[in-house]
Amino acid sequence: MFGINGWEIVLFALIAVFVLGPERLPEYAQKLAQFIKKARVMAEGAKGQLKDQLGPEYEDINWRQYDPRQYDPRRIVREALVEPLEDAASGLRSNGSSPDAGVIDPYDPETASPSSGDLRTWDPTRPTPYDIDAT
Repeated sequence: MFGINGWEIVLFALIAVFVLGPERLPEYAQKLAQFIKKARVMAEGAKGQLKDQLGPEYEDINWRQYDPRQYDPRRIVREALVEPLEDAASGLRSNGSSPDAGVIDPYDPETASPSSGDLRTWDPTRPTPYDIDAT
């Protein structure tokens, strides 16, 4: 919280006790509690106003699923490795007729012809293109 650890908070509390004194400390503690209550009310009001402005289509959104603290990178990688390849490739297919539809295989003479001028084909006799922006 604001780069302050637990010991610094305790130190600030002790300094406040000595500076304010026991006669004014309850008054300032009450003011702090009121400030926190007002801040919570303002946050709830802002949240309600945001929901009103977004409209009814955003009421059913589960915002907790977008919290980055819940994601475990190890679990995500493990699930991605266990996921079957057919499920992963199903979204890449343009039509369901063939798994290789529209794919240019540089080693297949029917799909890759050096005379077609297609830059995606691989020709071992052609030099590698030099891209000045990439270096």
